[in-house]
Amino acid sequence: MAWLSEFGQLMRREFDVPVHGLSETVVGVLGGGQLGRMMCQAASQMAIKVIVLDPAENCPASALCHYHMVGNYDDSATVEEFAKRCGVLTVEIEHVDATTLEKLEKQGVDCQPKASTIRIIQDKLLQKEHFSWHDIPLPKFMQINDLESVKRAGDLFGYPLMIKSRRLAYDGRGNAVARSEEDLPGAVKALGGYDRGLYVEKWASFIKELAVIVARGRDNSIICYPVAPANVPGKIMKLATEVACRAVSSLEGAGILLNEVAPRPHNSGHQTIESCFTSQFEQHLRAVVGLPLGDPSLKTPAAMMYNILGEDEGEPGFLMAHQLIGRALRTPGATVHWYDKPEMRKQRKMGHITVVGCSMGVVEARVRSVLNEEITDDQPLVTPRVGIIMGSDSDLPVMKDAAKILDEFDVSTEVRIVSAHRTPELMFSYALSALERGIQVIIAGAGGAAHLPGMIAALTPLPVIGVPVRASSLDGLDSLLSIVQMPRGVPVATVAINNATNAGLLAVRMLGVGDAALQARIVEYQENTRDAVLMKADKLEKGGWEDYLNS
Repeated sequence: MAWLSEFGQLMRREFDVPVHGLSETVVGVLGGGQLGRMMCQAASQMAIKVIVLDPAENCPASALCHYHMVGNYDDSATVEEFAKRCGVLTVEIEHVDATTLEKLEKQGVDCQPKASTIRIIQDKLLQKEHFSWHDIPLPKFMQINDLESVKRAGDLFGYPLMIKSRRLAYDGRGNAVARSEEDLPGAVKALGGYDRGLYVEKWASFIKELAVIVARGRDNSIICYPVAPANVPGKIMKLATEVACRAVSSLEGAGILLNEVAPRPHNSGHQTIESCFTSQFEQHLRAVVGLPLGDPSLKTPAAMMYNILGEDEGEPGFLMAHQLIGRALRTPGATVHWYDKPEMRKQRKMGHITVVGCSMGVVEARVRSVLNEEITDDQPLVTPRVGIIMGSDSDLPVMKDAAKILDEFDVSTEVRIVSAHRTPELMFSYALSALERGIQVIIAGAGGAAHLPGMIAALTPLPVIGVPVRASSLDGLDSLLSIVQMPRGVPVATVAINNATNAGLLAVRMLGVGDAALQARIVEYQENTRDAVLMKADKLEKGGWEDYLNS
């Protein structure tokens, strides 16, 4: 059974797709900010209608949604009226009335995520208790109600002590640090006092914060997006993903995107619009309407997102923001998302810029260009994609051929002397930092014992191409045999003795797998070499061998 109105087919109780397709599906969103706006953009490509409830007449989503109902999403009567107009009710902000959602669920309204999940996420202490019950790793915590209880927490956990508000705490707000017992009264006062609802956490000496975006479908299927930031060890990424998936599995409803435990798309996932096959906004819609979850994997090798924050009030702030946008629009791989908020304030999120590229080094260079940052002496003007290294300058006459080929294909390079025997510390440093610096392939030339290619391959996850260099004895066979005899698990792609040209071409082909423009140039190179051979063959056939040799 379904209710009908001018907005299409409403209040559908089944979880299947309507018989006439998704164009009859109406998703109601509580909140019409930038998250709702980007949800509307994703919905327009999926033939899904999105209607929003937001108190601001010119909220960011208002220009893009199918219908905008002006009203407060924390007002019970307004939300109940809004719910009559949609088949699925979801949120772009968790600060809604969970009691109203529970009432609507009892009436048969399809709320995603469930009111029980919203209630848990609204209260950070309830979050901790819920996740602790499900054995999710957490810092130690306890509720505080008065000075005596917070002093007891300090005695138990030590100092510094993190004091947090239970509600309406996000983006760094609602936190206060007490570095000693004397700081406790001031920290509590800064958070509004005990009546506001406070708890404490044992201080966590963390290295960096990771964001894991998780989506769960109606069929309880769970997918995870790549961990951000990307430059962390694989074991840490795996552990973070496992913790996030376990946390999401303990909550009810579809469309759970976990970062800072938020049941909605999150700022840390905006880059997925350009960087992933399925954006977090499309994924949220897929989850709440009951579609299969999409592919969260990356479709570009590297991506970075930069928030456009208000740098000043009013017109001066708009001017600075649009200067930034202008630079972004002149930068390859950069995409601007402007939220169209009518009022500019300092530190207000006004939009974001996503930059993609063939490597993180390339992306970082592009971001510096967008931000108009000066290039320091240790930052190359162009981020190298291929590292060419050799054990001695005596190898350079051979290794220059790899550099020439890469220059021919406009592939940026760096050429370094890195000796496995004379500068082992430099070798370790080079290999371990190459990935983070944006290097994608390493060409290593070595003669004699030729340990350099194998040692580099043992230290980096990047592909390594070995070039055996002919030394003074054994005609380079010693180098060739040394490089090709790497143990299992330490691969080195080895070319012929002194054939650095092929090493360069192999590097270009490796890069071409994820670079369509470069792959097209490889095809052109092959066609040119074929044409050159055919021209020589034709000349020999027409003129004979004597004329050919004498010409």
